[in-house]
Amino acid sequence: MTRVVTNGCKKMDNQLIALFFVCLLFVGLFFVVSPATAASSPAVGSEAPEFDLLDQNGKRQRLSDYRGKWLVLYFYPKDDTPGCTTEACNFRDDYFRIKALGAVVMGVSLDDVKSHKDFSEKYHLPFSLLADTKKQVAKAYNVLRGFGAFNYSSRETFIIDPQGKIAKHYARVNTRQHATEIIKDLEKFSTPAKK
Repeated sequence: MTRVVTNGCKKMDNQLIALFFVCLLFVGLFFVVSPATAASSPAVGSEAPEFDLLDQNGKRQRLSDYRGKWLVLYFYPKDDTPGCTTEACNFRDDYFRIKALGAVVMGVSLDDVKSHKDFSEKYHLPFSLLADTKKQVAKAYNVLRGFGAFNYSSRETFIIDPQGKIAKHYARVNTRQHATEIIKDLEKFSTPAKK
């Protein structure tokens, strides 16, 4: 009887060791998840990559249509998830302050038009959500992340100036404070530098 238990324990130990290595492999993959492209994000001062996407209302939105205006282009992982909802609602709540500074807000994720429409209607979002279902814009701005078949946009924002150039890139975003941060930076951009 003791021998059976001992053999069972040895077998259990081997299974635990195998499980440990499998877990270690998955943890390693999680931390090694890298951008889907090797390129870097567009640098401040460079031309913003053009986009041509449908919004939640099926209306085509192009970067070139916003020449002459400031554009806040924010990328986010997924509609109707906690962090993304917080960020979108804060942009909604500060939308008229941002608009008063001559800026337009647009969100971008890999979700489709219907998902964006549902998300927009649920939270009464007054700005466009762009459906980057082919991942082209996320790749162009180097915010596409994931591994295997699982892809998403990382939470990053670009302020694009009226000439179509990157004025600011936020590689890290605090969803609760981001809209306020955007307003402060837009105010700086619109205030002439003192001589």
